[in-house]
Amino acid sequence: MTRQSHDQFAKEYLEELLTPLGTIKKSEKVKSEVQEIDVWFEPFSDQNQENLPLGLLGKMAKNQCLFDHFRNPPSEIEIRSCLLKLYAVYGDVVRKAKRENRNITESELPILWILTPTFSSRMITGLGANEILEDWVQGVYFLPNILKTAIVVIHQLPENEDTLWLRVLGKGGTQKRAVEELTELPENNPFRENLLEILADWRKNLELRDNLSREEEEVIMNLSPAYLQQIEDWKQEGKQEGKLEAELYFITSLLEGRFGSLDAELSGVVAKIAKFPISERAQLLLSLGNLSREELLQRLSSKES
Repeated sequence: MTRQSHDQFAKEYLEELLTPLGTIKKSEKVKSEVQEIDVWFEPFSDQNQENLPLGLLGKMAKNQCLFDHFRNPPSEIEIRSCLLKLYAVYGDVVRKAKRENRNITESELPILWILTPTFSSRMITGLGANEILEDWVQGVYFLPNILKTAIVVIHQLPENEDTLWLRVLGKGGTQKRAVEELTELPENNPFRENLLEILADWRKNLELRDNLSREEEEVIMNLSPAYLQQIEDWKQEGKQEGKLEAELYFITSLLEGRFGSLDAELSGVVAKIAKFPISERAQLLLSLGNLSREELLQRLSSKES
């Protein structure tokens, strides 16, 4: 998967979650060789974050911060590049303070949060990073205080409601379970609808690519529950013209991805699957990789009897 494609999703996703809390300087460029920051966040001074169910992400965003997200574990060079961007920001803050003839405080200097699905113990040791379990959860590693940097290892986070928003940015089973949890959130959750749309859009954009990598195919499957839920929401709200066509296309594309070009018999099951309740439909489509053609047809036949 190209980093550009995933970066765009991560930026939109984090922006949607953080916008109610403060100001987003999305894709802010720093002068040092024109490097781009994923998300630069400044919280509102009067924002009561307790009213927003953001858990660990909300705690991270209580102070000004930068977010750099990696789809794959960053290398030593990439970590140094993140630090370089952070200190370029510090340089801008210091120069601005000098022009205004005032001293700066530590609170004006943002902390850098590096988000990665996994990270080796060798890298953690090499960076001198440590967990602070009395204040933070497992999987959050802080570099020495003077560096104002922390690494969040998403796959090490406890799987609970507080970490849900960050786990969606993981990979494999971690991401799959988080997306399923997101679809099960109550409809009055302030983030549910827009995040489902972002995830569904990312899935559709990936599906349109040619020569998908194995990782991209995995992401498409991981995001399928969000896409199915989005279609179901559109159906219930009556917002989307052609919603049935979109649903049939989605099911057809998954079947073609598993079995190749569909013959008359397989084409005939598409509409049947579309009529299943969303939970049964999602379970069936997510299990396609483990089903043969005969097993699929047998399961559908037993469903009708």
